[in-house]
Parts: sequence; C-alpha cells; structure tokens
Amino acid sequence: MTRTITVDHLARVEGHGGITVVLEGDQVSKLEFDVFEGIRLFEGLVRGRSMEDVTGIVSRICAICSHGHSITSLQALENALGVEVTPQTRRLRDLAYHGSNIESHALHVFCLALPDLLGHPSVVSLAGVMPDAVKTALRLKKLGNTIQEVIGGRAVHPVNYVIGGFGKLPGTDDLLTLKKEITAGLADCERALEVLATVSIPDFVHEPIRCAALLPEDEAFFFGSTIGISEGAGVTRIPVRDYRTLTNEHCVSHSHAKHSKHDNRSYMVGALPRLTLNGDRVGGLARKAWEQLRLPIPSANIVMNNIAQAVEMIYSVEQALTIVDGLVADGIREETPPPYRPHACRGAAATEVPRGTLYYSYELDEQGCVLSADVITPTAQNLSNAEDQMRAVVTQSAGVTDNLIKQWLQVVARAYDPCISCSVHVIRTAN
Repeated sequence: MTRTITVDHLARVEGHGGITVVLEGDQVSKLEFDVFEGIRLFEGLVRGRSMEDVTGIVSRICAICSHGHSITSLQALENALGVEVTPQTRRLRDLAYHGSNIESHALHVFCLALPDLLGHPSVVSLAGVMPDAVKTALRLKKLGNTIQEVIGGRAVHPVNYVIGGFGKLPGTDDLLTLKKEITAGLADCERALEVLATVSIPDFVHEPIRCAALLPEDEAFFFGSTIGISEGAGVTRIPVRDYRTLTNEHCVSHSHAKHSKHDNRSYMVGALPRLTLNGDRVGGLARKAWEQLRLPIPSANIVMNNIAQAVEMIYSVEQALTIVDGLVADGIREETPPPYRPHACRGAAATEVPRGTLYYSYELDEQGCVLSADVITPTAQNLSNAEDQMRAVVTQSAGVTDNLIKQWLQVVARAYDPCISCSVHVIRTAN
C-alpha cells in the first residue's frame, strides 16, 4: 500500500519549504525536503562590479547573517589581494560574530524551537504562559543586535566593514557602554538556563551525524583556514581553499537549492558540529549549561542542535565580555586599513555563521572587478543531511500515526534552524 505524508508549508523557519514522504508499505520510497523559494542570483549580480562594491551587495543575502556575509566576503577579497588585517581588526570582527550568534540563537531557541519542545503552536502562545522566558530571549536578541551595531554601524546590513578593516573604529565609551549591556546579558543567560533545564528533549530519532566545521587557529572561535570533518574517532582536514572538494554542490530535481555531499555522504554544519569538533574551548557558564542540559557529544539526536545553540549563545555572551574587556584594557588604536593594489587574482574564505560554515570565493580581473563569485551557505549544505535525518524518523517510527510523524518531521527540519531563502543560488563557475 502506498501512502504519502506531506508538509505543505514548514512554519517557524525563514523562507518557504515543505516535506514530501512516500511510503510503499513500511519502506520509504521517496523523501524530499522541498525548497521552492525563487531563485536568487547574487553571484551574477556582483559579476562585473568593483570589489569595493560587492560586500554591500552580498550582505543583502540574509538579514540575520548580514554581518557574516559581509565579513566572509571581505576575507575572500583580502585573501585574493594578499591583504593582512591587524590583530585589533580580527578581535573586532570576532566580537561582531559573537553578537550575531547571540542574536540568532536567542531567536531560534526560544521563539522558533522552544514552542516545539513545549507543545505550543507559536511563540505567541508560549508567551501567554511563559512571558518572562520570552522577554529574556528578546533581551538577548537585542544584545546581539547592539554588539553588531557598535562594530558594523548597523544591526542589519552593516556599513562599516571595508577591505582590511573598518570605516570607523568604536570608541572606548562605546565599549564601556557595551560592557554594561553584556554583563546584564550574562544574568539573562542564567535565567535562560533555568528555563531550558526544565525542558525535556524528544528522542524519536537515532541517526549518526557526520559533522563539519572550521578548526580555529587561535582564540577566534568562528574563524579558521582548515575544515574539519568528523570521521568516527578521527577528523579529516581540508584547506578552506579546497572547499569545493567538501561541498560538491549539485542540483536535485525537487529543490531550487543545490545539495552538498562529501565522499557521497551527507554532513551537517552548525552549532552541534562546532561543539563536536571544537567543544574543548568551552568553559565557564557555557560549560555549566552543557552539563546541566545533558548535551551528548557526539550526538545521534538532531534535536540536540537546539541545545547546542543555547550553549553557544551563552559562550558567545561570555566571550564578548572577554573581548570587550581586552579591547578596553589595551585601548583602541587608531589605524587605517592597509593599502592594496587591484590585480588579477582569486581567493576563498570561510567563517562560522550561526547556522554553520559559510563559503565565499572571488576571481578578480586586473582592474579589481569581479569575474566570478561563489557563495555556499550553511542551509544549502545541510539539506541532504536533513533528508537523511527525516528518513530515519520515518523508518524508526513503526506503529506511530502519520500525524505524529508529520509533526516530528517538522521538529527535525526546524532543529537545523534553516534559512531557506539563503540556500537558493544558481551559478556557473569558472574552473
């Protein structure tokens, strides 16, 4: 007997997507994470544009991750041009990334995922019974936005990032004000942990998760030049410049977004992979949260990505305070971005944005205009893995009603915190 389970519209995610499952008896004959967002052409839009213009354009790919798109774009250009940034610039960029992590994870964990875990249809319903928890989350989200605004000039679509540095550096007074707000944010993290400690995490899927994330080279958690891929007890390493050997983007018939597989197997990027590969860096209140919320590493329960995001959110608040204290102690040194000369070149870069690893590459002509561009977002990389996890949900749900399976499929999809609009791109690249 053939039966079909369909999610026509996946709610509480960014963008438009659905899920289709076809079963022949107890066997899954088709499972598709349908992405039917309109095709986005940002790589084509920047072709022919000056390298000094493209960062402002690509930041519009995503409002939530606009700072990540800007800085990753700049790093790809800097790698192409041979521009070395100062330690101060690196610290300020790292601070902006922690702000992005706080803002994004607070929104997802409490407003999009927590309703699933507590049986509410929306955050509006949740706020009716847990108003303080929702207010705490919104304060943390605002804190993340404030950090990004201080560094990037605006909370969304920043205007202060330039090749090699910044248009304007924050002042000591800006940082001292920010320190007060981050300190208040730590108290909110304690409140958030109290709420999450009362939540039971559903355990309806057991499927190994192959993880990929950047391997940091210094104190900056979200930056690196090497990709790590968990392979059982070991880790495979790939230089960022060779990122296409990992992503291997290819078209699928049911999605406007491409899929990625490495060695013909799916992989996951995001908070859970980062903690799987780099969790030894996490201490303080974030480590307390990790232990209190019983986050297993490695994990075969994709729903635990929500808990990993909560741990990372707390980690980012703590790290933001450490960075601000260091910048205040050292003093902000006035510096101008280093000079550079337009020439024919190419370069790639990757950073860890809230949903996972983001890749950029550019090829420039002798005048510094873009000949080709490539952008690969975390959600695009996660789609194949999401389908594998959903297939496991269905195959491990013998005797469960179709309505409950349908609910579980949505919980799994939302656990990835997908940014569906950002996943769609079409580009013919030069090799």
